[in-house]
Amino acid sequence: MAEVTAALVKELRLKSGAGMMDCKKALDETGGDIEAAVDWLRQNGLAAAAKKSSRVAAEGLVGIATGGNSGVIVEVNAETDFVALNEQFQEFVKTVAEIGLANDGDMAAVLESGYPGSDRTVAEQLTHNISTIGENMAVRRTAGLNIKKGQVISYLHNKVADGLGKIGVMVALESEASDETLATLGKHLAMHIAATSPKALSEDDLDAKIVERERKILIEQARSTGKPEEIIMKMIEGRMRKFFEEVVLLKQISVVDGKAIISEVIEAAAKEAGTPIVLSGFIRFQLGEGIEKKTSDFAAEVKAAAGL
Repeated sequence: MAEVTAALVKELRLKSGAGMMDCKKALDETGGDIEAAVDWLRQNGLAAAAKKSSRVAAEGLVGIATGGNSGVIVEVNAETDFVALNEQFQEFVKTVAEIGLANDGDMAAVLESGYPGSDRTVAEQLTHNISTIGENMAVRRTAGLNIKKGQVISYLHNKVADGLGKIGVMVALESEASDETLATLGKHLAMHIAATSPKALSEDDLDAKIVERERKILIEQARSTGKPEEIIMKMIEGRMRKFFEEVVLLKQISVVDGKAIISEVIEAAAKEAGTPIVLSGFIRFQLGEGIEKKTSDFAAEVKAAAGL
């Protein structure tokens, strides 16, 4: 039996394209025999899955799992929108969300957790799905909300099945108000967030770098008018106020009724319920946001394949 060294693992990785840990496991299983390890990887679908890992996965689904005063949202990507209709893929996303709920949205803990009905971890099940479905996939991100008293309410836009959609939102409402009151308010807020994609809950929560960048841009624009500096500073104050109204959730006008500011919507619900209601946090995941999608000319590809 050959010793499983780092050099041997590296050699197998270069030969198969599989991940380092999978290569080590293959060598352990085959007594350090490189060729047998390659066969082992192929039999377990790991070599084939590795070859797909460089392909862009920007489609897929957002999944949500909630339980009273806690909730988790996940994004699992695939290469094509068609996979979102695949029952195996949908079941995987739902299961990942449920496992996430049990692990407070901790991504590392989710990937290391056992996958129900199998002897695999979630990460290993993902690799298995890549080899059986035939597309590159990734558990891209997970996040959770927890509160002591109240409700975490969710909303899915472009819903394809229970707990699955293309845009997912969760809001955390801390209150002694009834479940019905919180559910109604939570849906209002979540639908608004899905539509407007606010950058922060409050002005204080907004990233200082975003604020500073916006201020610099506005100053340069104002100075190009040639107006005196004191006039420019007053212009900046007004334009920054407008900026905050556009990107800060509590300052936005509700898209649901088109009249009230979100902070006023919450205050009105609290007044009617006769008890304080605090929006303590929100999470919004939009499928594929931030991923650079590869564009291609299908007609050109066909011509190239035909040698034209």
